[in-house]
Amino acid sequence: MPSSSAPPRPSRHPLASPPRLRLFPLQQVLRNYSAALFRADLKAALNVALLAIPQGMACAKIAGLPVAATGIACAAIGSLVGPLFAHSRHTNLGPTNATALMAFSSLASFAAPDRPSLLVLLTLMASAMLLLGAALRMADLIQYISRSVIVGYISGAALLIIAAQLPDALGIDPAHRSHQAQTFPSLLAQSLGNLAHSSGPDLLLSACSLLLFTLLSRQPSLQKLPCFALTLALMAALAALLQARGFHVHCLQPFALRDLAPSLPNLTAPSTADHISRLLGPAFAIAFLAALEHSVMTKSLASRSGDRPDLNQDLLGCGMANLGSACFGGLPVSGSLTRSLLNFTSGARTPISSLLCGLFCLAGALLLGRVVSFIPQAALAALIIALSLSLINRDHLRICLRATRADALTLSATFLATLLMPLHVAIFLGVATSIVLYLRQAARPSLVEYDFTPEGSLTERPDAHHRSHPAISIVHVEGELFFGAAELFRSQIQHTAADPNLRLIILRLKNARHLDATSVLALQELTAFLRQNGRNLLISGLSKDVYRVLKNADMVDFIGRENLFIGSAQNPNLSTRNALKRAQSLLGSSQADIRIFYDPSQPSPS
Repeated sequence: MPSSSAPPRPSRHPLASPPRLRLFPLQQVLRNYSAALFRADLKAALNVALLAIPQGMACAKIAGLPVAATGIACAAIGSLVGPLFAHSRHTNLGPTNATALMAFSSLASFAAPDRPSLLVLLTLMASAMLLLGAALRMADLIQYISRSVIVGYISGAALLIIAAQLPDALGIDPAHRSHQAQTFPSLLAQSLGNLAHSSGPDLLLSACSLLLFTLLSRQPSLQKLPCFALTLALMAALAALLQARGFHVHCLQPFALRDLAPSLPNLTAPSTADHISRLLGPAFAIAFLAALEHSVMTKSLASRSGDRPDLNQDLLGCGMANLGSACFGGLPVSGSLTRSLLNFTSGARTPISSLLCGLFCLAGALLLGRVVSFIPQAALAALIIALSLSLINRDHLRICLRATRADALTLSATFLATLLMPLHVAIFLGVATSIVLYLRQAARPSLVEYDFTPEGSLTERPDAHHRSHPAISIVHVEGELFFGAAELFRSQIQHTAADPNLRLIILRLKNARHLDATSVLALQELTAFLRQNGRNLLISGLSKDVYRVLKNADMVDFIGRENLFIGSAQNPNLSTRNALKRAQSLLGSSQADIRIFYDPSQPSPS
């Protein structure tokens, strides 16, 4: 495996605090670099560059921007800058389908001449957010995002990319296209409504591209070949043959060296503040998506290589790569799973392979200016469609739809939002849906009323049975008591208190967790409600954390210090026994003198 003789990575204890960010982690690799490592990295870099160059062109086309400055140059800068600051040795940073589509969605409402300069502003803002996230160690929070959100978003984005590429794949002239179409239904309706304007030669090139790419990529003996670049080259030859026979074929626009100069925004212009305001939400969504993609890719490769990921350091690398891309007018960049996986399987041993890949991409951007004019748009669009189809993972969809109802709802909401809404809204709607459904599930504490057997032991009381002591109810509370559970907690206790014979409630909070202000207020209102009806509330089994919350909120005196009983790990039921003795005192009866297990050799908690 590629990881067998790689330069050593600094080890740390798995429970240790996250390591500090390093400004130049590549220097450790350079200290132990050798000719053997260079040969392995060079081979991997060449393989990845043959994929990165046409993929950069494809991503620029998805974003509706020039393939040179925003596509190929972006792939080069991402590969050159990212490894200088990142931790992962197999990561290849550059434009991806999802971030390119997000950029397209973000800039679609602006005038076409303004988009290149606004792209720089958008990428710069996303870069600042990623760098801030790395400085605040926010990368670890990505693990709390439901995988159903990712699967739903990627699946919806794949269909959206396909719909956006259909006009080029069908050879529909740009004059018959509507620039207002951005959602999946409108894009699909636009293509279907203009079928009469499709071009026969372009349709032929699309069909041949799909067929050839599918055949090449499914042959095990050919999978190590740059199938994407090879298909484009063969389709360019076929397009040249068709043009020689007098057929018209739509090809990409050539570019010169001067076209690589970025269109930098005028930050002092009066409209800049308005542009920043309009792009703030999309920039945050792009930063969030880039961090999400990068985290998933890094952990996926680390599980195969045996490396230990450092997500915050990799987030710093992603932020710096976006900063470099913005300076050169490129698209937002992220960790590409396809290119990074190819880097790993091609035998890359260090991050130097990504640097070499960047140099190859840069050379391609400088040398391919005239060559791209031979590449048919229909062939590139067809290959983008093929790549997009591969993003839809049927196994992941099946698992998310069948695992739980919450997963199915999260996936469906994210998927539909991606097809019908702006992408920066869709991704956050999916995240919000997953959080709401999680809180709904977590905010269901278990409240079980207990009673005593004739032997004096605690047991769950069946609803149909009368309490052995009608004046006392012992309610065991287990689960989360944060703000989402407060109302359910209060309503269930009030339901228990509806019994007119009940004079006293003992709450056992031994297994209750995460009491917060909302729950404390609910407890205060419950205490006041019981007192108004001449009843009392006792709390047993208090953990130190819960007691600390009550003390900080001045609830100890309100409930009564004599009515609170801290739990004992040695004698789990001792606090309940002490609460029962307090209940006996309040009721003025010896009926509550119940035999309950406790170890008299252990000291009673104060």
